[in-house]
Amino acid sequence: MAKRVLLAAPRGYCAGVDRAVVTVEKALDLYGAPVYVRKQIVHNIHVVSSLEKKGAIFVDETDQVPEGSIVIFSAHGVSPKVHQEASSRNLKTIDATCPLVTKVHQEAKRFAADDMQILLIGHEGHEEVEGTAGEAPDHVKLIDGLDGARNVEIDPKRPVAWLSQTTLSVDETLETVGILKQRFPQLQDPPSDDICYATQNRQVAIKQIAPQADLILVVGSRNSSNSVRLVEVALEYGAKSGHLIDYASEVKDEWFDGVETIGVSSGASVPEILVKDLLAELARRGYEDVETVTASEEHLLFAIPPELRKDLRAAGK
Repeated sequence: MAKRVLLAAPRGYCAGVDRAVVTVEKALDLYGAPVYVRKQIVHNIHVVSSLEKKGAIFVDETDQVPEGSIVIFSAHGVSPKVHQEASSRNLKTIDATCPLVTKVHQEAKRFAADDMQILLIGHEGHEEVEGTAGEAPDHVKLIDGLDGARNVEIDPKRPVAWLSQTTLSVDETLETVGILKQRFPQLQDPPSDDICYATQNRQVAIKQIAPQADLILVVGSRNSSNSVRLVEVALEYGAKSGHLIDYASEVKDEWFDGVETIGVSSGASVPEILVKDLLAELARRGYEDVETVTASEEHLLFAIPPELRKDLRAAGK
């Protein structure tokens, strides 16, 4: 049996995640511990526990942050209400929202200013959805899945547009928009595609690998929407089986019965060290032949938040 690994590229950290994690690390270095972070800075348990060890304290809401302290907002973005709460507690805020999420917030504000109905495609309860919807709560209706698109009701006399969470399945979002446009021909598109470049690129890579794979292993956490989607997309595109794991130690012997080709990728909030650990585990099991399948090259970088940049400059760092 010719055992091999097809390794997806790109995979792992996107520019928005890298910026958010570096923001927490630089804030700890500049201000000293503790630095408070509202919600998980990115959806990955390894990253969160590593930052906790360095002195970051993760909280669910701003009222858990002592008055006058520093609080960092996660990459997923927050609503204006959260900014107001932080201000009322005299908190120094550093906003690590991914610029691609900020773009969707701006689109929501613009549509709301024109008094449009906004159909927001996304997952109920996801922090990014809560932040975007919070920009225009009276205008937004959440569309969670295809059934949501089939059943939503709008005011036919008012203009309507759609937006989406940045980390969804590209295919399912297009299908959802298709259903909405069939029902509401007047539905307007956002000025540009909302699904983030990194989510799309990782899905394209896994689609190329999936038809050849007996087993797909995606490194990522269960609350990471884009990581969960990678497994779903792999199975849709022909992988015989697929699993989402946080660590190499979670792989199970029974997954490897009759498996020749393994596809490996990782979600956009996963550090490369975890992928290296998985490749080492697979090599131990005889899967030493690793071939990289490159769907695209990524060169995007985002500057750290301006409020932190200013303080670093003042401190000569």
